[in-house]
Amino acid sequence: MTLNEARKILGLGEKDDPGPALEKLSVARGQLAKMVDTAPNNGLAERYQAELDDFDKALTLVREHLDAAGLLPPPLPPEVLRQQKTVVPPPAKTVVLANAPSPPKVAGTIVALEAPHAPSGSPPRRRPYVIWSLVLLVAAGGGVGFHLQNKQVREKQRLARIEELDRKGTSLIENRRWQEAADAFAEIEKISPHSETARRGRLGIEEGMGEEQTQFIGYWTGQATAELEAGRFDEAASAARQVLAKYPDEAEASAILRKIDDARAGQVRSAAIAAARQALDERKWDGAVASANTILSTSPEDPDAKSILADALAGKQKAAADEAKALELLKLATARDNGQFDQQALDWLREAVSLAPGNVEIATRLEKLSSYIRTLRVPEDFATPDEAIAAAHDRDRIVLGASIWKGPLVVNAAIELQGAGFNDAIIECRPEDGSAITIGPGAKGARISGITFRHETFAVGTDRFSAALVRGGNAAFVDCRFTGASGHGLAVIEGGQANVSRSRFADNGWNGAAASGNGSSLEVRDCESLDNFEHGIETWDGAAATLVNNRCQGNSRNGIHTDNRNAAANIQGNQLIENREFGIVIDSAGSGKITGNTARANLLGGIVVRNAAGQLAVSENQATLNQGPGLVLEKDLQPSDYAKNSVTQNVGEQVIAGVDLSEKAENASEASPPPPPAQPAGEQEIPRAKAVIEE
Repeated sequence: MTLNEARKILGLGEKDDPGPALEKLSVARGQLAKMVDTAPNNGLAERYQAELDDFDKALTLVREHLDAAGLLPPPLPPEVLRQQKTVVPPPAKTVVLANAPSPPKVAGTIVALEAPHAPSGSPPRRRPYVIWSLVLLVAAGGGVGFHLQNKQVREKQRLARIEELDRKGTSLIENRRWQEAADAFAEIEKISPHSETARRGRLGIEEGMGEEQTQFIGYWTGQATAELEAGRFDEAASAARQVLAKYPDEAEASAILRKIDDARAGQVRSAAIAAARQALDERKWDGAVASANTILSTSPEDPDAKSILADALAGKQKAAADEAKALELLKLATARDNGQFDQQALDWLREAVSLAPGNVEIATRLEKLSSYIRTLRVPEDFATPDEAIAAAHDRDRIVLGASIWKGPLVVNAAIELQGAGFNDAIIECRPEDGSAITIGPGAKGARISGITFRHETFAVGTDRFSAALVRGGNAAFVDCRFTGASGHGLAVIEGGQANVSRSRFADNGWNGAAASGNGSSLEVRDCESLDNFEHGIETWDGAAATLVNNRCQGNSRNGIHTDNRNAAANIQGNQLIENREFGIVIDSAGSGKITGNTARANLLGGIVVRNAAGQLAVSENQATLNQGPGLVLEKDLQPSDYAKNSVTQNVGEQVIAGVDLSEKAENASEASPPPPPAQPAGEQEIPRAKAVIEE
């Protein structure tokens, strides 16, 4: 450090004599030291300390310069220092008045500058120096005061600027202008390093940005989730991308996009499955095979596609065999056609049409043989089906045109009721009026085809009518639909017999198809029973069941339930899928067999066999991917007797044996150990929906 630099630091001009100002400079030094001790933070303290260090260096340099020049004032004797003590007046004894005399002045440091008398014999040159020092001290005092005053002004300005920036930054945070707020607090940090104000401001910015991020992400991910659940995939993806555009690494939004992709893929899959099933329903085997293979190309283990492919290939093979058999029946019927009514030839042709419904030659021959009997046409010959039925006799044919016809209808003759197709010919009635059609005891061999039977609305209650009722009569239903009934889709009672093929039971209030009572029988082949509120198909109280190659899916209870007592139960080649209870529950049967069925993805389990059905052969069935056990056997039934069934990939135990499904076990005390898993439907007397008998 040079002498001129030292003078600048001490606030002295180039020509000022520093000697007289040393005392005031010492006072200034003390004030700087106090500022170091009282600094509001470490940053300021370090800054003030640096200035104090520079001040000390400068003051030392000036002292050394004066000492070398012999100009350094000598130290004052103790008696003079005692004179420098400030005189403090005693407190006033009376109330201070407006005209009270001024308090005595405090003795200033100027008194201390009076030099002591030099001892006799000393040279007289010291007196001019003292006088000159007084003059210089007065002059130098102004420089030191300016230095201190300037420092205080700068400090006030600095603190004022920090306060202003703090207010500005806080306001910017409240208005979520993050960058501008960051700039304000960065300037505070520059003015005052390690400032608590700057630290607090940065923390406020971080918290505000975090809150804004949370709100932003929460809103748009919530919106995306809602749109996804509503099936609006484009809107859901747009909402999720709003988040990722601003926060590319946000995990929840990325997960939502993956869910959207999965949902879209699932939607495409569902559409493909539906198209394949429709092709099956329409007997378009090649189309069903192609649709199934398309799904399997991307999902080789898709269970529905594999099932459809198997059904389509089997259907195609069966269709070829049926076509060959139909042509053989056509040949036999043609040989018997002599221009007169022939029941055998007519039956052969009807069977041939069922086997090969698209064969034009067979349909033409059937129409020719049917013309040998009386044909009543609605609306050409009769205005309503009811009028035509009233005029018909055994072996008469009634042809319904395309329309919605009003029931209820009652058939008590062995007539043929032929509709224009189940999409075009519909018979309906109010649910409180009865069944849309009833086959009475006098109808021994009625045949109904190409018609949909339904209720106009849905009625609740313990007594409900079915859409179609076979009461003691005998009827065959081909290519029909039984849907939207308050009760069963089709009910067979009082020894009635129904043979149903290529038909559908769907969305009925109780079972899709049902038969009850001794002597009653229900035969269902190549049909579907879907989304009914009870079982897909159920027989009980002595009714017999023959159920072959049907699909029972999505029913609220079991796919198939039989409790036939001593009557037969032949259940073969059925698909029991995604029902809310079990695929098949066999409570009781006197004879028959349960074979070749598949129970898949049912909620409670696959197949249940109870003791009263223990004599039935249960083999070659498959229970897989159910949410409960694949096979449940009541106590006393041996698992080894059921080893020929395939039971795989079910949740929990694959086979559960020794289960007590009796009513006594259910009513056991709470102290008894609980029975093994959820007991299947059929474990006790099931409250069944009885068909209402029309008087």
